[in-house]
Amino acid sequence: MVTHVPAETPGDERGALLLFVEAQRGAIRRSVMGLTEEQAASRPSASELSLSGLLKHVAEGELNWLRLAQQRPNEKQHTKETWADSFRLVDDESIPGALAFWDSVARETEEFIRSVPSLDDTFPLPEAPWFPKDGRVSMRWLMIHLVEEIARHAGHADIIRESLDGASAFDLVALERQSAAG
Repeated sequence: MVTHVPAETPGDERGALLLFVEAQRGAIRRSVMGLTEEQAASRPSASELSLSGLLKHVAEGELNWLRLAQQRPNEKQHTKETWADSFRLVDDESIPGALAFWDSVARETEEFIRSVPSLDDTFPLPEAPWFPKDGRVSMRWLMIHLVEEIARHAGHADIIRESLDGASAFDLVALERQSAAG
């Protein structure tokens, strides 16, 4: 990790989990800093992944898990036919739009996690071959899973960005700090 996640207030497990999720979000956000839409959509490796596609995927993925926890329908749910669109910007979608969408999802995730009575509260997992039948997970599990999922894709983003223009995660942190200061 190239950024420091500050210690939470003692005993504030929710705050700590939210801070670690936000740290991973930051890595994905930084990966598209200073790039054109075309650069961010390019695929410089054997993978089908692009930076703008990863940005969209993690934002929609977080929304999906949030909606599962809230037990509400996911307004961005993809079908088998549109699954590939969850990994690329389509139509009038743009990096600024994807970032704004993810910011709104992040705010909603924080509000939801801070409002649940207990991190031990559970919600049902969807039916899928990789989940146990009638499986349930806790809000704590949800937050740890978001850290895991976003971090996995942040690693992909690091490799893609460095392949595009040589900018490492350290370079992007420095650029972000420089932009914030100036």
